[in-house]
Amino acid sequence: MDHAGLAVCFHNRSACLSDVIYLVSLDGGSRAVSGGDSLQVASGLERPGVLDAFAHDARTDRVVLAMFERRPWNGRAEQGLQLQEKLNAYASFVLDGEMREQFPQLAGKRVCIQLRTVHEPDERTLAFLETARQQLDFQEIALEIIQIGADEEPPNVCGSPDCGCRN
Repeated sequence: MDHAGLAVCFHNRSACLSDVIYLVSLDGGSRAVSGGDSLQVASGLERPGVLDAFAHDARTDRVVLAMFERRPWNGRAEQGLQLQEKLNAYASFVLDGEMREQFPQLAGKRVCIQLRTVHEPDERTLAFLETARQQLDFQEIALEIIQIGADEEPPNVCGSPDCGCRN
């Protein structure tokens, strides 16, 4: 299958989220976290009700909703279902107006959902992501896959001394 439409970045580990990151429970509530704050939260595909990281990228003037996956991709049905559930929750957060309600200052901004993963997805997962990307395109939501280092932690991915996003 041709995955040329996916924005896949497996070579650029320097891509990072910028400005303020908000932790958002997809069933309500949020908390601003500056780059210097450290907050331990359980996140990842196993937690579909949690928006792992949420930021306004001032360089591109778009809203980035990031999900993290540290486990290897091996085509397991459970992991695929978790990815699908998390993508659906993120899309609903945007399309159902919840993001606009909680963050009116971001209304009208372009939106990008990022899968930030330590390991390159397997062929089955890439095929699913390509289909999801095509569907999200109809709603003007971008989908990107970014390979990260095993030490990248949500939500404190910006403002660290070696991040480079504020240079």
